[in-house]
Amino acid sequence: MAAEQTGGEIVPAGPSEGGEPGSDLQVVVAPGQRTNGIVPTIQNVVATVQMGCKLDLRSIVRQARNAEYNPRRFAAVIMRIREPKTTALMFASGKMVCTGAKSEAMSQLAAKKYVRVVQKCGMPAEFKEFKVQNMVGSCDVQFPIRLEVLAHSHSVFCSYEPEIFPGLIYKMKQPKVVLLVFVSGKIVLTGAKSRQDIYQAFENIYPVLQEFRKSEILTPIPVEARVGNSSAQGGAQPQLPAP
Repeated sequence: MAAEQTGGEIVPAGPSEGGEPGSDLQVVVAPGQRTNGIVPTIQNVVATVQMGCKLDLRSIVRQARNAEYNPRRFAAVIMRIREPKTTALMFASGKMVCTGAKSEAMSQLAAKKYVRVVQKCGMPAEFKEFKVQNMVGSCDVQFPIRLEVLAHSHSVFCSYEPEIFPGLIYKMKQPKVVLLVFVSGKIVLTGAKSRQDIYQAFENIYPVLQEFRKSEILTPIPVEARVGNSSAQGGAQPQLPAP
């Protein structure tokens, strides 16, 4: 009996080696349940496709719309489509890089459309070996973070040089994801190969961010400022009689 997703409840995953049904339990946790409801949003999917033939880049740029090619600057045709809003880099070897999609499905759909454009240009292009190479996600934990202390405590994984870049770079080992952490609480996750890697990396880092949460300290108002405000609001203060 396979485990069913029940919104984070513990459900039986099947009989154990001893044969007792329900003795093996599996916890299914939906994204956001361990991170106070915060779920990273996928911002970009970078995927590659092999079209299985050599491409005549000059012929493509002459026939296709929304395409540009300047071999002195970059050795690929740059093509764009509006739906899904993406950009493709097409190389003479037949390799294509598709970027800008917001999901794996949209990236795959866009790549198929680009292949179709190449086919209409008279080349025997095929849609083969589609592979997601990088996914970028972002979120906001809604509280400020003490980056200096975090960098010191996790120096093995962290790099923080505010003079060069305002964010802390956290290189997570498992999953292999790079996180950019900003003092405002904004997080960028990159280098993932799947959506699950993005979610898992954020679940791993969230308790660490909570540990180094910057407490909000209220600055006391000076006595002079309070007296000045009360005078401005209530008019002149009554004069005390001289002794």
